Amino acid sequence: METAQKLQEIEEGAEEKLPVEPFRQTLETHGLNLTREKTITLQLNVGLMCNQACRHCHLEAGPNRQEVMSAETLDEVVGFAQKFRFEVIDITGGAPEMNPNLPDMIERLSPLTRRLVLRSNLTTLTAGDRDDLIDLCRKNRVAIVASFPSLNEAQADSQRGKGVFQESINVLKKLNGLGYGRVGSGLELNLVSNPTGAFVPSSQEQLEKRFCQVLEKKWGIVFNNLFTFANAPLGRFRQWLEKSGNLESYLRKLASSFNPCAIEGLMCRSLISVSWDGYIYDCDFNQAAGLFTGGKKTHISELGQLPEPGEPIAVSHHCYTCTAGAGFT
Repeated sequence: METAQKLQEIEEGAEEKLPVEPFRQTLETHGLNLTREKTITLQLNVGLMCNQACRHCHLEAGPNRQEVMSAETLDEVVGFAQKFRFEVIDITGGAPEMNPNLPDMIERLSPLTRRLVLRSNLTTLTAGDRDDLIDLCRKNRVAIVASFPSLNEAQADSQRGKGVFQESINVLKKLNGLGYGRVGSGLELNLVSNPTGAFVPSSQEQLEKRFCQVLEKKWGIVFNNLFTFANAPLGRFRQWLEKSGNLESYLRKLASSFNPCAIEGLMCRSLISVSWDGYIYDCDFNQAAGLFTGGKKTHISELGQLPEPGEPIAVSHHCYTCTAGAGFT
């Protein structure tokens, strides 16, 4: 009870006067509680350095960011993973490939989990002489979740940078050539599509069919799954929404698309998120918003046990992103 009250006080202090009701109030209106279940996933944000400065980035990652997970923090993460043996370890960023310790992470974390996931923007996966990184991923059966926002080259490049679309196509072909995305290979390749503007994504099922048809017909590319996610009104995307005058209307769209059925499958219920400097959050979005797990700044080296099932999760307006339509899992 004390933790829940503390979280609510922190959330209320962080809330702004926006045209939607507080997320926790919406939960109460629907008779819902957002609490933790068994923690089975360890998500690691290994740095804010990225070769791109995407307009939709909730972390403001980019080429000028210097924050990356150190070798010392990696040692603490490995010890943590050895102790609790997570079913899934999910490596994200920034561009994780720009952390020089990534190969060491893959080698050391792969034996400690049933499924190791690498989130990639594709353009850093083979940058320069990084063919060794793809080979390392294949050797360790790393599942790749790749950002591929649009089938339209102009739209993709406007969101992510000139030339990114064609470079991404080339990397997807290379991954297919190594077996990724192909039936029976055991090498999982999933794509993620985010809208390029201030709107919620189309039907995931319909968009997946279209991506399958177009990518295979035009470029011979295959993949396992497509996930469509709305963009969180945080970081660089929040700044763009404010400058373009779209913040209020976008928040209304997210709130009006609230799907109570999405609560059950939210990642934050079974995930613990570790920042590049080793602090604990309920998810990567809460990390961007500065909302610590349990309302207390705790380093991974201080965590003697995982959050218990039933413990509350910190929420704010950005949580409408994860409950819009099909949700964010």
